[in-house]
Amino acid sequence: MLKQAVTACWIALRTVFCNCHADQPHHFSPQRHQYTVSRLARLPAVIGESSGLVFDAATQTLWTHNDGGSPAELFGLDTTGQLRKTIPLALTNVDWEDLTRDLSGRLYIGDFGNNFNNRRNLTIYRLHPDQPARVDTIRFRYADQARFPPGPDSLNFDCEAFFYHADSLYLFSKNRGRGPVSVYALPAQPGSFVARRVGQINTNRMVTGAAISPSGQRFALLTYGKILTFALVPGDPLLSHPAECIRFSHAQTEGITFLNDTTLIISNEQQKLFRLRRKH
Repeated sequence: MLKQAVTACWIALRTVFCNCHADQPHHFSPQRHQYTVSRLARLPAVIGESSGLVFDAATQTLWTHNDGGSPAELFGLDTTGQLRKTIPLALTNVDWEDLTRDLSGRLYIGDFGNNFNNRRNLTIYRLHPDQPARVDTIRFRYADQARFPPGPDSLNFDCEAFFYHADSLYLFSKNRGRGPVSVYALPAQPGSFVARRVGQINTNRMVTGAAISPSGQRFALLTYGKILTFALVPGDPLLSHPAECIRFSHAQTEGITFLNDTTLIISNEQQKLFRLRRKH
C-alpha cells in the first residue's frame, strides 16, 4: 500500500511539471485549449485498476480490464461508465496492460507488462467477446533484446500501449532506462513472432496507452501528463506526421480510446473515467 502511494505521488509531481516542448525532433502543436475535459464517471469497485481501454462502436461498449495479478476478466461499460457485462476468461492475468480491437470486432489483450525487462513469455490474446471461450494466442519477443534483463540504461522492453492497424499490431515501449520510446510491429494473427522495431519517439514521458481513431486517420499516445497525437497517412512511416500535444494531468492515467474522431475517453488507476472532446 505504501509503495502504491509513493508511486502515485511521484507520478502526480511529474505531471504537474509536464509540458509540450520536450519531444524533439517531433514538433507537436499544443492544443489543450482546443479540448473540453469532463469527468465522465467513477468506475465500479470491481474495476480497481483500469489498465486497458477500447471502444466498440457497433455495440456502444467500452471494454476494460484490471492491471496485472488481478482475475482474468473483461468488463463491458456503457458510454456513461456503468458496468453492463463481466466476462471471466480461462487465462492468467500475468500483467495485462492494454486493449485494442480489429475491424471484425475481435479484442486483443496485451499481456506484455514487463517492469523488470526479464519476461520471456510476452503474449497477446485475441478473442471475440461473443465467443470468449475461443482464444487465439500471439507470442513474441523483441528483435533487439539480447539480455534478460538488459543493463540499467537499456530497460526499454516494458510495454503498456498498442493498437491494431492494417493487419498489424503496433507496440510502444514504456522506457525505464534511457533513450527514446521504441515502436514495434507484429502480425495480428496467432503464432510466435519476433517484434521488429519500426520507429522511435523522443518523448520525456512514459507511454501508458495507445488508441487509433475510428477513421484510421490518426492515433493517440497517452503518457503521465500529456497526450500526443499523430496523423496516419497511407504509404508514410507511422511517426512521420506528429500533430497535437494535449496536456492532461489526472493522476495515473493508463487507458485511452477514441469514442469518435473528435472525442477521447481516458481511464486512470484511481477508478476515474474522463472525456476529452474537441471544440467545434
